[in-house]
Amino acid sequence: MPESLAEVVVESVRVHMLSSQHVVLLKETERERYLPIWIGPWEANAIATRLQGVTPERPLTHDLFAAALSELGVKVQRVVVSSLADETFHATLELEQNGRTYTIDARPSDALALAVRTGVRIYASTEVLDRAGVEPEMQVDEKLEVFREFVNSLDVDLGEGHRESPGSSEPPRE
Repeated sequence: MPESLAEVVVESVRVHMLSSQHVVLLKETERERYLPIWIGPWEANAIATRLQGVTPERPLTHDLFAAALSELGVKVQRVVVSSLADETFHATLELEQNGRTYTIDARPSDALALAVRTGVRIYASTEVLDRAGVEPEMQVDEKLEVFREFVNSLDVDLGEGHRESPGSSEPPRE
């Protein structure tokens, strides 16, 4: 039975303020669901620098690996965050050379660093997304609307004995 996959993109690389741990956020392309994966600082830097368009003076490990694959005629087909076992994410690199496909086990952080260098699509198993994916409780517009409703429900004292009731169209006086 073929594995069910959803395409994701690297939304951002962030640092958790309290723990100083690094996290890469993958976002599903077809819905508002995110997959946070905690990664090491070196891998976070490797992903973030490429996303920011920074090219190091000398190739970093992931740049070297991408160049070596290309030189050997190996094409990276896609990267898949394939499973979650014992609180650890697993990924695979799908490579092609001379019509033959190879699937290589990889850490998600290394696979993602390679994906952003080669421009290949990134996928996550829907099982992984169902187990570890996070959906925002509300969209930003919905949160703003709740805030607007709250502010509009207030009876605001504008000073000098003038009170404006909710929904009044009269602007405050100077």
